[in-house]
Amino acid sequence: MTVSERGVSGCSPRAVARWCAAQGWPVHPLSRGTKTPARNCASCRGGGHPPAECPCRAAGRWCHGFHAATTDRARIDGWWSEDRFGVGVACGPAGLVVIDIDAHGGPLPARERLLPGIGIPADLDLTGLTSGFHSLAVLAALHGERSPAFDEHTLRVRTPSGGLHVWYRTAPERRWLCSVGSGRGRALAWQVDVRAHGGYIVAPGTVTRTGAYTALGSCRKPAPLPQWLAGELTRTGHAVAAAPVRRPAAVTVPARRPAPSRRKSGYAGRDGAVPVLAGVLGDLAACASAPAGTGFTERLNRAAYTVGGLVAAGRLDPDVAERALAEAAARVRPGQTERARRIIAGGLAAGRTRPLHAGGRA
Repeated sequence: MTVSERGVSGCSPRAVARWCAAQGWPVHPLSRGTKTPARNCASCRGGGHPPAECPCRAAGRWCHGFHAATTDRARIDGWWSEDRFGVGVACGPAGLVVIDIDAHGGPLPARERLLPGIGIPADLDLTGLTSGFHSLAVLAALHGERSPAFDEHTLRVRTPSGGLHVWYRTAPERRWLCSVGSGRGRALAWQVDVRAHGGYIVAPGTVTRTGAYTALGSCRKPAPLPQWLAGELTRTGHAVAAAPVRRPAAVTVPARRPAPSRRKSGYAGRDGAVPVLAGVLGDLAACASAPAGTGFTERLNRAAYTVGGLVAAGRLDPDVAERALAEAAARVRPGQTERARRIIAGGLAAGRTRPLHAGGRA
């Protein structure tokens, strides 16, 4: 059975490696049961040495992870002659930018690290933000966009830890850098890293001791990197340019302010003239063609939570927002009106404790 017939999952590592190479993505082996690149020579196993000094690559052997990645069919068949390796993809040569969303939980970081470069006033209640899914959703909402976590038009891979890898392709002339984690280096958002030039990503279908990397939905091709996301990557220092790039001024979320009068606010009508509302509600659409138990409650709650923050900031009329959520839920799960009403009420109540502003934009 081919990779396309199985949808990557359940295929042998060699089949997965061949499939990746057919997409133009150079691959390299990962140690059995792990997401760590496989070492080869004694020097690497004993402590390591620079890739340029390693004889393995010149001899056609795997070593040093993405530095040895290849699309050569014969070499791939030799490396994966036994099903002992997982599959890593070298992001830079493949022209890939992968958004790595974690769900580790734990305490929130200092406010300046939640969304780097975006000031968050001390009086804003951040209750409810528990993972990279939430911080990325907030970042997307500030741009009036849907979270990449729900982008069904690109390859998305669920990780064994409950995180998500969202794959995008980039133009050949553009080059992006990896994050270095959620420390003081480059980071897109709290618990949201970037895998690009100088890094690798675990291929869908790879199985480790902790579980499988599973492709979601039916899309198996990376979509072009969205423009708003490219702008955020540039702002947060992930872009490489021939000439120095002048960083945009940091975006500042203004302190809490009273919501404007509804008669003077210019709120959107029920057809969704406000792009941010349309973007948030768009996350629910994926559930319409999916069976029960595939994330409807989580997505509706998350949408209501985000919309509640926009209402509290005076960016959306509360009646319009609640009606739009109810109508979107009814389209996705007809006959579950009462259940949806409870989810919406809870999400809105929680979200309204945390007003969302975007650099002073109304």
